[in-house]
Amino acid sequence: MFEYVLFDLDGTLTDPKIGITSSVQYALRAFGIEEPDLDQLEPFIGPPLVDSFMEFYGFTREQAFLAVEKYRERFDHQGIYENEMYPGIDVMLSKLKESKKQLAIASSKPTPLVIRVLEHFHIKEYFDYIVGSELDGRRGKKEEVVEEALRLMTPKMLDAQEKKACVAMVGDRKFDVEGAKAHGLTSIGVSFGYAPEGELEAAGADYIVDTVSQLEAVLMRGVCGDDE
Repeated sequence: MFEYVLFDLDGTLTDPKIGITSSVQYALRAFGIEEPDLDQLEPFIGPPLVDSFMEFYGFTREQAFLAVEKYRERFDHQGIYENEMYPGIDVMLSKLKESKKQLAIASSKPTPLVIRVLEHFHIKEYFDYIVGSELDGRRGKKEEVVEEALRLMTPKMLDAQEKKACVAMVGDRKFDVEGAKAHGLTSIGVSFGYAPEGELEAAGADYIVDTVSQLEAVLMRGVCGDDE
């Protein structure tokens, strides 16, 4: 079915909860905010951090950028490795590459950090393109990340029908679904990530899978252009 597959990273290929939430906790503490329950910080997994600090704690944009700097003090050296790859991801990626599919990462995390995570788990080799945000905050929206990944990985302009049939975006949050829809791609939501209950359904994901094996089955079914 799909010739090109874009993957989100956090909550889709790996479970970054401890590293991200502990680093958010560290940043909040610098502003005099104590949040002892890491579960309360799960909404920070997925969206751009600047937006999350503004939405969930009422920071101004200037304060949010400062908070992200504090976050990176901890995350870049410690939190990035407080992470686990979901079981079966490496096997699935290997099968997809053997099937000659082109794979890309489309993450809101800064590209250098994405590369470090992929190298840490020894899965960087499976991806033809790795696209994240910029460290200065540019290309932070998922639709912008998806746009750049598409520009790099599709050798020719695809019409609307080809995009829907041949290109899939896989992610665990509504932002991934919205990014796919903005460019006419098929959206595949994974329920084992960090979307609140009902979020993927409300966002209109084309597929929702509960396990890595189900995800593999959807991605491996048929070839680009098939109706099945």
